[in-house]
Amino acid sequence: MVSKKVNIVNAEGMHMRPAGMIAKAVKAHSDSEVILKTNDKDIKAKNVMQIMAAGLKKGTEVEIVVNGGNEQAVLDELAAMFENGFGE
Repeated sequence: MVSKKVNIVNAEGMHMRPAGMIAKAVKAHSDSEVILKTNDKDIKAKNVMQIMAAGLKKGTEVEIVVNGGNEQAVLDELAAMFENGFGE
């Protein structure tokens, strides 16, 4: 298991497009389980609706937790997405 804390930098917070990007990236690594931890919530990163329902705003700290195959590569990919503001 590996983890890293990141902050949401998008002005609009975690809306549909970045949530979809996360879910798509996680589903591409089917041998890994990814949980986003924030505000005492554990969010399954494969589930767009769970990500959206969490109401994550700009500045929110999120811990990305990856367990399974190729953990570090999956963590690095997701952390880069957050840090680059999902290309926005």
